[in-house]
Amino acid sequence: MDNLMAYKQKFIEMAMKYTPKLLLAILTLIIGLWIIRILTRLLEKGLTKSKVDESLHHFLNSGADILLKILLLISVASMVGIQTTSFIALIGAAGFAVGMALQGSLANFAGGILILLFKPFKVGDFIEAQGQSGIVRQIQIFNTVLNTLDNKRVVIPNGNLSNGNIINHFAEPFRRVDWTFGIGYNDDLKKAKEILSGIIANDAHTLKDPKPLVAVAELADSSINFTVRAWCKTEDYWEFFFDIQEKVKLTFDREGISIPYPQTDVHLYQG
Repeated sequence: MDNLMAYKQKFIEMAMKYTPKLLLAILTLIIGLWIIRILTRLLEKGLTKSKVDESLHHFLNSGADILLKILLLISVASMVGIQTTSFIALIGAAGFAVGMALQGSLANFAGGILILLFKPFKVGDFIEAQGQSGIVRQIQIFNTVLNTLDNKRVVIPNGNLSNGNIINHFAEPFRRVDWTFGIGYNDDLKKAKEILSGIIANDAHTLKDPKPLVAVAELADSSINFTVRAWCKTEDYWEFFFDIQEKVKLTFDREGISIPYPQTDVHLYQG
C-alpha cells in the first residue's frame, strides 16, 4: 500500500513537472509547422518572381521544408527534456560519412544548382564546354545533356561544367561574322573591295549597325587577303556565313577576280 502511494505521488510530481513542458512543446510544434508553411509559400513566391528555373522550385521548397522541420523537432525535443546533443552529433557524423562517400555526386549536384540559379546557358543554346560543343537539350541536377551538330548525345557532369570555361554562342541576340578572302596580286584590288562591300551591304542578314568592315588584312605569300566583318542576328549566323561565301565565289568568277591557292614551282636542271 505504501509502495502504491509512493508511485502515485511520484506520478503526480512527474505530471506536474512535465505536463506544462509537454503542452508548451505541442503548442510550439503546432505554431512552428504553421510558420514553416508560411515561409515555404513565401519562398515559392520569391523564386517565381526571381525567375529561377522551375525545375529548382520544388527541390528548394522541399529542402527548406525538411530542414526547418528537423530544426523544429530538435527544438521541441529539447523543450520536453530530451537530450539532443548526441542526436545532433549522430546526424553530423552520418552527414559527413555520406558526403565523403558521395563526394563526386555532391560536386555535380552543387554544380547543377549553380547552373540552374545563375543560368550561364539555357535549353536550346549552342555552347562549347569541356572539349565538347552542341545544343543544350536538358539541364538536370547532376548532368547537362548536349546534342552535337551531327546529332550525337553528350552527357557532361555539372561539377566539371560549372567549374570550367563555357562559351555560349546564343547568349547575345547579335553576333559578328568574320571571313577571310584572298585575291591574286594581278587582280584589281579596288574592284575586289567594292565587290565584297556590295555583297555584304546587299545581303538581307547584314545589320547596318555596327557598320560592316572590308579591309586589306595581309599581303601574303601568294595572295592579298581581305578581312570582312559584319553583324547579324544570332539565329542567322551559319546561314549568313555560308551564304556570303557562296556569293563571293560566284561573283569573283563572274567578274574575273581570282582566288589563289598554294602552288609549288619545280625547276629541273640538267647536269
